[in-house]
Amino acid sequence: MARKKRGKPHEEENGEAWLLPYSDLMTLLLALFIALFAISQTDQTKLKAMSQAFSAAFNMGGPSFFDQMGMNPGRMAEIPSDEDKGNSAYIQENQALTEIQKELEEYIEANNLQDQLSTQLQDDGLMIRIKERALFPSGSAELVGESQRIAPVIAGLLATIPERVVVSGHTDNVPINTPQYPSNWELSSARALNFMKFIIAQDKRLAPQRFSAIGYSEYRPLADNKSDAGRSQNRRVEVFIARNYRFNPKEGVTENKNADGTAPAPTPRETIQSTGTVQGTGSVQGTSDNSQLNATGGPTMGGTPYTMPPALASQPSQ
Repeated sequence: MARKKRGKPHEEENGEAWLLPYSDLMTLLLALFIALFAISQTDQTKLKAMSQAFSAAFNMGGPSFFDQMGMNPGRMAEIPSDEDKGNSAYIQENQALTEIQKELEEYIEANNLQDQLSTQLQDDGLMIRIKERALFPSGSAELVGESQRIAPVIAGLLATIPERVVVSGHTDNVPINTPQYPSNWELSSARALNFMKFIIAQDKRLAPQRFSAIGYSEYRPLADNKSDAGRSQNRRVEVFIARNYRFNPKEGVTENKNADGTAPAPTPRETIQSTGTVQGTGSVQGTSDNSQLNATGGPTMGGTPYTMPPALASQPSQ
């Protein structure tokens, strides 16, 4: 019986078969790099447009993992936006602080308070210095009548800005040892705390969480304590308005100017009259609606009389 002849096995032609998986791999790599690039960007508008394009190309309009991409809301507070990195916010804040300094200087000049109040615009904020005799008797943290004229003015200006405020107390190097104030640490801290509370009580727009008080005792002098004039200069309370933004020297600054090349006029703010009254939006007339003086001369908050802590109650002047 004759054997059936078997033909040679059929060999598939694999010459072009590698192109299909290769093209798929290249497409996936391209999508991966584009996705990584998109994740690293903070421009949500471009990212959304890119995700829509990929959804249409790869998913035929179906859901895509690009829809889940974007900034984590929980990290938005940690990562500054592009606008925060610029100098526009710094310039705007600096203009606001400069305007406050100008208004305070005008108030000081109109009321002849050059020997009691002073201002200084620094790199990290605006400093307002108040001499001891304008707020407290010697050796005491009890506010005197002059403070009731100064505090509403400062409170009215602080209510127009969002920056943090630090109130600090300072003394000279003359030792003090009383039941209420065993040392200058207690005296300086009590003065800062009392004046901070009194400022907050003047205007209901002031958020207490913006404020902090600290006592430096005799260790932050402005002048030499060897003379009476130097010690008088060192006995003070400082109200410091801290900047929220810092100038970025790597970014160019574009100044807004009028057509004639002059700087634009600042936005009108509250004006201070020589009588110690601040007028404007949410006006403060000596004291605000939220804080007035009671019959005993003390401040009230929300209609409730505010009294000093028992340890800081009135005492004879030292």
